[in-house]
Amino acid sequence: MYEIKTMNNIAQAGLNVLSSKGIMVNVEAENPDALLIRSAKIHDLEFGDRLLAVGRAGVGVDNVPIQRCTDAGIAVFNAAGANAQAVVELAICSLILASRNIMDGAFWAKSLAGRENIDGEVEAGKKNYVGPEIMGKTLGIIGLGNIGSRIANAAVGLGMDVIGYDPYMSVESAWRISSEVRHAEDMATVFRQADYILIQLHLTDKTRGMLGADAFRQMKDGVRIINLARGGLVDTDAILAAIAAGKVARYVTDFPDDKLIGAKGVVAFPHLGASTPESEEKCAVMAAQELADYLMNGTTKNSVNLPDVNLDRAGEGRLCVIHDNVPRMINSFLEIISAQNMNVEHMINKARGDIAYTIIDVGSPVTKEMADDIRAMDHVRRVRVL
Repeated sequence: MYEIKTMNNIAQAGLNVLSSKGIMVNVEAENPDALLIRSAKIHDLEFGDRLLAVGRAGVGVDNVPIQRCTDAGIAVFNAAGANAQAVVELAICSLILASRNIMDGAFWAKSLAGRENIDGEVEAGKKNYVGPEIMGKTLGIIGLGNIGSRIANAAVGLGMDVIGYDPYMSVESAWRISSEVRHAEDMATVFRQADYILIQLHLTDKTRGMLGADAFRQMKDGVRIINLARGGLVDTDAILAAIAAGKVARYVTDFPDDKLIGAKGVVAFPHLGASTPESEEKCAVMAAQELADYLMNGTTKNSVNLPDVNLDRAGEGRLCVIHDNVPRMINSFLEIISAQNMNVEHMINKARGDIAYTIIDVGSPVTKEMADDIRAMDHVRRVRVL
């Protein structure tokens, strides 16, 4: 029986997925087969020798040591797309908050408590919180993935002119996105044309600080910036300077820090992007399903560090090998299998950069000798027999 350790409160629907498949959930497990987490930071966690996978009931995996997991042959999964609706709804809210000075107005209205002439003060003071409508304005979206493309469609429905940039847009996102969304050849085009700019990218070494001083110089005066993806995508010092200079009218972000909290022109949420009961449940269910499928079948759908591999079962034994993406590995596996006088019923191999993953179904149960021979090969990181 497989054992999974949870390190955060996980929605019961996700735990039910595991129990329905005979997988034990144990928050006290010392050497589990997998970890199911939300926000727990595991960079400094010592991994047991049985650990096969980490499931993140959410999208971002900043709290997981991806390279260390990959080196050890540990698959990492996230719940890509499970929180999409929640983020899209928050994005629409953010567009309104970026435009209409609702937050400042609400705080001011709260300060009127106990006054004698509230109606009069409201009528006299509301002019200080005027803001433009979004209809007819241009929204620029950087990153047209699962969430970005849905935001684009929603904004079109609200009467906005939408322009997007994403050189890596998937075929699935391309099919989903409205034909009314204009595609920019580069980010500079988005910067020049957009009245509102929303960034929806993963945080990497290349994207960190992407919206910085140079980017702001290329934008329209009074542009409004929305960041619900990752705080590090926007240079905090640069955007505060741009607000002070009048280049940026307002910055709406889901990632407050010491400098942003209370700053003029900033609306900061406490990381509410996926904070709906529906989203938390969907993320838990997806992550649990991914872990169960990997543990029981070797499937790596939605893995963030291994290639996406899925193979229908055939034969009596299944061999799963995580290995370096170097020549002759497959031939070497097949030579060892042939030496055991076994037939290969079905197989698949895919690579993702320097790492590769191979599943081989054979006509007889996989022997310990066969698995050990493959495990002893150079460039092999992990061998499992299912």
